[in-house]
Amino acid sequence: MSEHDLPAGVANTLQQGLASMGLAAELAPPLLRYLALLHRWNGTYNLTAIRDPQEMVTRHLLDSLAMQPFVADGSLADLGTGPGLPGIPLAIACPGLQVTLVESNGKKARFMREAVRQLGLGNARVAESRAEALAEPGSYDQLTARAMDTLAGIVHVGGHLLRPGGVLLAMKGVYPHDEIAALPAGWQVREVVPLSVPGLAGERHLVAVTGP
Repeated sequence: MSEHDLPAGVANTLQQGLASMGLAAELAPPLLRYLALLHRWNGTYNLTAIRDPQEMVTRHLLDSLAMQPFVADGSLADLGTGPGLPGIPLAIACPGLQVTLVESNGKKARFMREAVRQLGLGNARVAESRAEALAEPGSYDQLTARAMDTLAGIVHVGGHLLRPGGVLLAMKGVYPHDEIAALPAGWQVREVVPLSVPGLAGERHLVAVTGP
């Protein structure tokens, strides 16, 4: 399946979403190739519960890209990335970012390796591992996790990967007051930014957390 095999209107939804977010139209073709591959593999391997490609544009691609303005060039580990979200869209949108896609599920890891190969993403690699077992301490400027755990849970399994002065960028729904209050000693919230995702109802926030 290529991007041309996706249902009518999917490309327009993505292009309109990119435009409203101030992102380059040139991102659409590789994002659509990734979406077509995800949609095809999902029919066999159940990589995501979302089946409708239109909904995938909003809830996967645009939602992932909403954090792009807050990601800096350097290295990023995407913990519990599933089929590569938000890591693969971010790698497409940020060529100066080196992304490690951390996922212990074998089917999802195989899919991501194929996606990275087909998309020619030289700035993305797959680490088939649980986050807590990844033996790369202090290796990353940034961590992200989109739907993995509470803030304290993310710090517990992945905090060792962050270099001194690095930042955890966690995507959340409503403002996570209780999660912020439960952060381990030494971990501090730098900022909480409301995000706007075209077509997505409900609140979204990006929580930036710095380590001890």
